[in-house]
Amino acid sequence: MSDIRKIRTSDLELKDRLVSIQRVTKVTKGGRTFSFAAIVVVGNENGIVGFGLGKASEVTAAISKGVEDAKKNLVKVPVIKGTIPHEQTAKFGGAKVWIKPAAHGTGVIAGGAMRAVLESAGITDILAKSKGSSNPHNLVKATVKALTELRDAYTVAYQRQVSLDKVFNG
Repeated sequence: MSDIRKIRTSDLELKDRLVSIQRVTKVTKGGRTFSFAAIVVVGNENGIVGFGLGKASEVTAAISKGVEDAKKNLVKVPVIKGTIPHEQTAKFGGAKVWIKPAAHGTGVIAGGAMRAVLESAGITDILAKSKGSSNPHNLVKATVKALTELRDAYTVAYQRQVSLDKVFNG
């Protein structure tokens, strides 16, 4: 996982999606203090995606902090004809995710937190399953981890130092 490619945000048209917003309470001797935590996913819908967490005393401030954090954590995802190159599983905390390429026209078959990440990455056809915890924090992180572990045929050929034909014909 050391070959994760970090992306510059200066020349990208990024769209943000709010995955989850939670009101958290801190109890002090003066009473209860409310604040908000927002998980945000950003992507250019063309193979680049990132996620971030923003915390603030107001909802809009938390979302904007989450967007800024997400722009710092962008990764490149191989998207081939609207789907992924191969099946992949990943685990983060108690959340386990399984993603599988699908034929054109299938759509994004995934749950809420996973759907936001996959659509932001520009994936239009995929089968996805979330097992274990449904915590949106860990689901988003596990989905991004699975997407970063994907390798397209060109990368495999380069890493093995063989031609592209040899990757497919073995």
